[in-house]
Amino acid sequence: MASGAEFPVIPKSELLDRLAGGRDARLTVVTPNQRLAGALRRDFDARQIAKGLASWETADVLPLGALVERLYEDALYSELATQLPILLTAAQEQSLWEDIVRSSEAGRALASAPPAAALAREAWQIAHAWRLMPRLKGYPANDDVRCFADWAWRYEGATRRDRHTERARLADAVAPQLAHGALRKPGTLVAYGFDILDAQQRELLAALARHGVEVLACGPQPRESAARRVAFTSSRDEIRAAARWARARLEGDPHARIGVVVPDLANSRNAVRRAFTQVMEPGHALPGHPARTLPFDLSLGEPLSSYPLAAAALLALDLARSAIAGPIEFARASRLIRSPFIAGAESELAQRARLDAELRKVAGPRIGLERLRRAIARLSASEERVPACPLLANRLAGLAAMAKDRLHGARRPAEWGRAISDLLDAIGFPGERPLDSAEFQTLKKFHEAISGFAALDRVAARMRFEEAFARLARIAADTLFQPEAPEVPIQVLGVLESAGLEFDHLWVMGLTEEAWPMPARPNPFIPVALQRSAGVPESSAAASLALDERITRGWLAAAREVVLSHALQEGDRELAPSPLIRALAQSSPADLALPECETLRDAIRRARTEERTPDTSAPALAAPGASTGGTGVFRDQAACPFRAFAIHRLGAEGLETPPPGLDAAGRGTLLHVMLAKVWEELKSKARLEALTGDGLDALLARAAEHAIARLRSHRPDAIEGRFMELERARLAKLARAWLELERERPGFEVAAIESKRPVSFGGVTVNAKLDRMDRLEAGGHAVLDYKTGSASVGDWLGPRPDDPQLPLYAVSRGGPGGEAVSAVVFARVKAGEMALKGIARDEGLIPGVGTVDKQRSGAAKQYASWDDLLESWRGELESLGREFAAGEARVDPKRGELTCRNCGLKPLCRINERAPLRLDARADAEGRET
Repeated sequence: MASGAEFPVIPKSELLDRLAGGRDARLTVVTPNQRLAGALRRDFDARQIAKGLASWETADVLPLGALVERLYEDALYSELATQLPILLTAAQEQSLWEDIVRSSEAGRALASAPPAAALAREAWQIAHAWRLMPRLKGYPANDDVRCFADWAWRYEGATRRDRHTERARLADAVAPQLAHGALRKPGTLVAYGFDILDAQQRELLAALARHGVEVLACGPQPRESAARRVAFTSSRDEIRAAARWARARLEGDPHARIGVVVPDLANSRNAVRRAFTQVMEPGHALPGHPARTLPFDLSLGEPLSSYPLAAAALLALDLARSAIAGPIEFARASRLIRSPFIAGAESELAQRARLDAELRKVAGPRIGLERLRRAIARLSASEERVPACPLLANRLAGLAAMAKDRLHGARRPAEWGRAISDLLDAIGFPGERPLDSAEFQTLKKFHEAISGFAALDRVAARMRFEEAFARLARIAADTLFQPEAPEVPIQVLGVLESAGLEFDHLWVMGLTEEAWPMPARPNPFIPVALQRSAGVPESSAAASLALDERITRGWLAAAREVVLSHALQEGDRELAPSPLIRALAQSSPADLALPECETLRDAIRRARTEERTPDTSAPALAAPGASTGGTGVFRDQAACPFRAFAIHRLGAEGLETPPPGLDAAGRGTLLHVMLAKVWEELKSKARLEALTGDGLDALLARAAEHAIARLRSHRPDAIEGRFMELERARLAKLARAWLELERERPGFEVAAIESKRPVSFGGVTVNAKLDRMDRLEAGGHAVLDYKTGSASVGDWLGPRPDDPQLPLYAVSRGGPGGEAVSAVVFARVKAGEMALKGIARDEGLIPGVGTVDKQRSGAAKQYASWDDLLESWRGELESLGREFAAGEARVDPKRGELTCRNCGLKPLCRINERAPLRLDARADAEGRET
């Protein structure tokens, strides 16, 4: 214990012997953190067990900060109470700093006050721990330091006025009271495992010594270790090797103490947890797998707000807030609907999943509580037969009513705390199913967070609900939490948590020269030179290096076996080992003799019993000729037989993501509806030519308004306000330009608009809906399909046509009286690219639409005439229909990855698992082995 050299040092064995004296020994041990205190208590308990004892007094071992709080509470419940300031909670302290920063001239220029307040709070703690406040006054300062000095002056004045203090100054408040008998001072105080003592801690220990307390120092007993340095290709390989090593050591000695230190644990936590879980318990996450405690524990807690139960509560409050402060992201509302932590989640599980899928089709990217309720009501009453969710609807109605009655005006935090609890009750939080241990602990912690917010009454003024919710959300995000779990043999630790701990086996990973020693992190609100002169850790490169050298020496003496590892590459970058471990001889990963651990995939494959069933064929249609929906059946069968089977027989569909505003499909729908409305009134080219000027303007305005109203009837959030005005003008301008093109055509009458009729091919009957059919002056009919995107005649030609909709009408004698179709036409309605593209029986029927022999597409050369083309289409459609009716469902995308690019069924067809491994073309060119 380098920083405790001013106090007598005793060996650890003597400390454990003296702890056995119990209360009569009047011995207290203080440590830098809670984890080290727990480890020392376990060492003491193990020693007592080894003596054959069945019971003993609990050792008084606790962090130094906890001892200070205990002494403060002794004084608080004595006659000294009137002389003591009131201790603020962490949330109260942060709130006070935020208000001070926000109300200052410098704070008003900040984009966000809370981060600056948190940094100022940290500077305040550093300044008091290292006695920098007196030296800060008059010290050469930049703008940041001057801002902090102003905030600190305001904060100190506010706390002095209201007789408040915080943990940064609690030791200074307790020290003057140490002479009083109400404070239960130990006879002997042992500072255990302190690598560094700041100035405030030294002064407190000295004050205790002056008041008759024997102050001693102690630390872990150094061990002779066999240390080795090992390099791995990547950090992924390094993490998995550490997991395999830990499992091997545990299997070799179930009572071994195993430590794994990860300097970057905060950022790599999920990767570490995943790798260790896969190695220790491959089937842990499988449904029905026995719930067993994993043999490892990660030391760093996670923000309370990241736990699903707490996140669901915050989502519910945010949705309630939307009733008075505007919509939230749809993704957040979606997560709440599917959350297991609101009423009815289990009873309506399947119904809510289906409801969410349908909401994605009609909702905008942002949605409020009232709009969500209206959308659910419309879907429940629609022809789509969306399953009703009465429990959800009732809870949302209760939440809306409470939001309307309770969330207006400004109130004290305690009042908002009660309202928040009532809102959560209204939504049925935390749900109907029993909570497991971790969830129950999370619920308890979240209730503590609400209580902590309500306690802001002491320092915060009245506020509106939006601010109240924001502060509660920050409290949950700032609260690090980890559910308690049984003691386990493998500890995965960060750097600071590992200090002073002893193990039988220790692995420290991630020791590249970029990560270790850690870079300096001085607080920007205190002059760097001042921090450096005071010896503040990590205030400079030299200070960081000195600290990390001591930590490295501690690791090398912390266990019998020590492995220090690093990665050699990160992506394309090469990495070098830390200079602090470079002197160690490097070993090969093979020298560790790590056993191969079976992965979940290996376990599944090993346990499989094969039953081979052809998966290219599904059962045939039960009733040949039965209606199976629209013409999409043929399009999907042509694109990929499995897609047609999944969509039109299994009812499978990908989940949509509500687009921001109108997407291309929405704009296309608007144009289709508008042009349909226009031609419903015009009915012929003659009436088009007769309509000009104000009459045409009025028609286009009515049609645009009709199209937008129809869209908003089922997607109210798709377009509104100024964007709606702009879209109305765009539609009118686009339609006007298109009608000018239509004026150039020979005479025609509109025979049908968006009409439906059943058609049959290959034993499959579908309801075909066309955009428009014209009766041509020259005889026959033309079928038109509006396109706002790309349109290619080649999509109709060749085997498995990409867009068989118009060919289907052409060969089914699509005229109103069964007359033959003389032309099939793509009507390209796009600004600057207006065109009619298609194929006609004869030249001159429609401008720009030629006969089959005039087509540029190479695929058109295989057709000798219009009749030959019709006969080919009929054969292709009959073939596609027969395939679908027979249950042909092979995974066979027509254009490979291009066909699959926007398909939402890939998890169902597993196309990526079926695809053969592709060699990297560049690797082939360079002759590399792949």
